Amino acid sequence: MPDQLIDQDAVIIADEIDLIGVRHVLRAHARAAGLSLVEETKLITAGSELARNILIHTTDARGQLYVEQLAASRGRGVRATFTDEGPGIEDLDAALKDGFSTVGSLGLGLPGSRRLVDEMTITSSSGSGTAVVIVKWRR
Repeated sequence: MPDQLIDQDAVIIADEIDLIGVRHVLRAHARAAGLSLVEETKLITAGSELARNILIHTTDARGQLYVEQLAASRGRGVRATFTDEGPGIEDLDAALKDGFSTVGSLGLGLPGSRRLVDEMTITSSSGSGTAVVIVKWRR
């Protein structure tokens, strides 16, 4: 059975205060999908990091989050898609390695987020923005 969309929400990410909305929406969808507290926490942590990346790395500090509950043959889950129209990621392979940073941070955001979720895909190219899709399935 292909993934089936059950419910969805969108959040504009334009300011630090929007991170609260990101966490709130992710928590609501995680609970509705029946994720455990540990799974919920991992999803929210990964999502918070990805939303913060939008604020840090885009010149206009603006992006969006789309959250969907899924039903599939493997069970229920949550898919979160983070998009922005920023400068893109020049070297995706490097960005996914621990310690790589273009802003002097610890460089654990993208690789750490990837470890916290079940699926992660990134589409990005220099000058055309970035889309990061994460999925967390109920165990």
